[in-house]
Amino acid sequence: MLKTIYSYNVNGLRAAMNKDFDGWLKEAQPDVLCLQEIKVQVEQVDTSVFDRLGYRQYWYPAQKPGYSGVALFCKDKPDKVVYGMGIDKYDDEGRLIRADFGDVTVLSVYFPSGTTGDARQTFKMAFLNDFLQWVENLRKERPNLIISGDYNIAHQDMDINFPRKHDKMSGFLPEERAWLDKYLAHGYVDTFRMFNREPNRYSWWSYRQNARAKDLGWRIDYHIATDVLVPRIKGASILQNVVHSDHCPVTVTIEY
Repeated sequence: MLKTIYSYNVNGLRAAMNKDFDGWLKEAQPDVLCLQEIKVQVEQVDTSVFDRLGYRQYWYPAQKPGYSGVALFCKDKPDKVVYGMGIDKYDDEGRLIRADFGDVTVLSVYFPSGTTGDARQTFKMAFLNDFLQWVENLRKERPNLIISGDYNIAHQDMDINFPRKHDKMSGFLPEERAWLDKYLAHGYVDTFRMFNREPNRYSWWSYRQNARAKDLGWRIDYHIATDVLVPRIKGASILQNVVHSDHCPVTVTIEY
C-alpha cells in the first residue's frame, strides 16, 4: 500500500487557515502531514476542522507563545507517538515529534534558524550535532525512518538562487552544508533528489523583494530517509504552487 507524507512549514497555522489551508488539505488528503512553525497552542485552533477531514492530530507547541512548534496529522492511528528528543533546551521550543506506523517511523522536525545572530547560530550548530547523535540512536531501534521538516539549510548550489551571494548567510554556511554531507554519509537519502536533479526547485522564498514572484528561493524543506527504505520510496515532489506560507509543501510517497 502506498502512503503519501507531506511536510509543510506553515509559518503560523492560524495565518495559513485564514488562507484556506483546510480547504487545500481537504483536496490534498495526504496520509501523513508533518507541520512546522505552527506558532500556536492547541486551544487556539478549531481542531474540529481537522477532525472532520479524518485526521488524528498530535501537537507539540513551543512553551513560548507564538513561536516555533510542530504537529503531525495522520489518517491512521500511530502505534506510538513520542514528543521531543529528551533534551530540554530543544523540547521547550517544540522542535520534534515522532510517530510510528508499523515498521516505519515518521518525524516532523523544525530545525533552528541562525539568522537572528551569533547566539542562535551557535544554538543551531549544537542542535545539528545533538540531533545526529539522537537520530542515530533511534535508528538502532527503528531503522526505517522518514525525517521530514524544515532543515533551514540549503544543501548544494543547485538548491539556492545565486549561491555565491549567500555563502556567508545562515542556512548556506559551509559548516551547515558540511553537516548535511556528514548526515547523508551516515546512510540517509534526500528523497527528492532520488527523482529530480534539476536546479532551482525551491521550497522557501523570502517575503522580501518579491522573491517568490521572481523565484528567488531556497530548498530547505526535506524528507530524508534511511537508506534501507530506498526500495520502498516511490516518488517525491515540491508543491511550489501551494501558497499559505513563505514555504510550500514537500511530499514523499512510500510503500508501507
